Amino acid sequence: MAGRAETPGRFPRLPTPYLLLVPSALFMLALFAWPLVQGVATALRDPSTGTGFGLESFRRMVEDPAFWPAVRNTVLLIVIVLPVQFALAIAMALLLRERPRLSGLYFYLWAVPLAISDLAAGLVWLAVFADQGYLNSAIEALGGTGHGWLSYRNPGTMLLAVVLAELWRATSLVFVILVGGLSVIPKEYDEAAQVFGATPWQRLRHVTLPLLRPSIQVALILRTILALQAFAVAQALTGRGFPLLIGETYEWYVNLQNPYVAAAVGLVILVVSMFTAVVYLRTLRQPDVVRGAR
Repeated sequence: MAGRAETPGRFPRLPTPYLLLVPSALFMLALFAWPLVQGVATALRDPSTGTGFGLESFRRMVEDPAFWPAVRNTVLLIVIVLPVQFALAIAMALLLRERPRLSGLYFYLWAVPLAISDLAAGLVWLAVFADQGYLNSAIEALGGTGHGWLSYRNPGTMLLAVVLAELWRATSLVFVILVGGLSVIPKEYDEAAQVFGATPWQRLRHVTLPLLRPSIQVALILRTILALQAFAVAQALTGRGFPLLIGETYEWYVNLQNPYVAAAVGLVILVVSMFTAVVYLRTLRQPDVVRGAR
């Protein structure tokens, strides 16, 4: 039977799935692709004239005295916060899976920081670590001497304050993702491993964590990107005493009125975010699924 001939003068109809994808594609083009093109063009534009293209903005970015400390602090924040967050979130999620008494209350208490903005979280912890804050007041009440936790003379305690604030603020995000991942893992796998004599650590390592890999992958990507963008908490606690990469974009754009270097720093953050996302996707991909798709 011959195929139906196209009506002259009419365009062929697109399949319905592609038509359904058109709004999403337009949305991504408007809110991601076009700003990305504009950001790259701004970063490469000559800041002295505003016309022409070159690497002058990147040279000024690298030569800025605060840039490399910001890189170091950002890397330290990610390296310290992410493992601790995941250890806490996995422990909390496994505890809830056992359905202890008041488990619903625990879930809501642990998820409360999700409803608090970054700046509000920073101000809460500022009230703890300030010179006359709750921590120093408690130490003095016990007969000790207050400590300048957020002083520029003590970069270690400034890092500690930012790490604690980030742990309190963002662990709940990882926790909620892992709870969702655990909820779809059948308990029969864990029970079968228990029947064959596997210890709790062996069940966690060889059964639960491999099955939880997709949720861990999503949580890692989100948390790394958000850690690279951690700004309000550090700004509220330390100002520019503890510089971070995302804070440098604010400094160049708002205070120094230089959108070209600000765009260059933002482009560095974007490249690092995309690189880490690709590493996570390749490292934590499901081997069986990939092999079965071939």
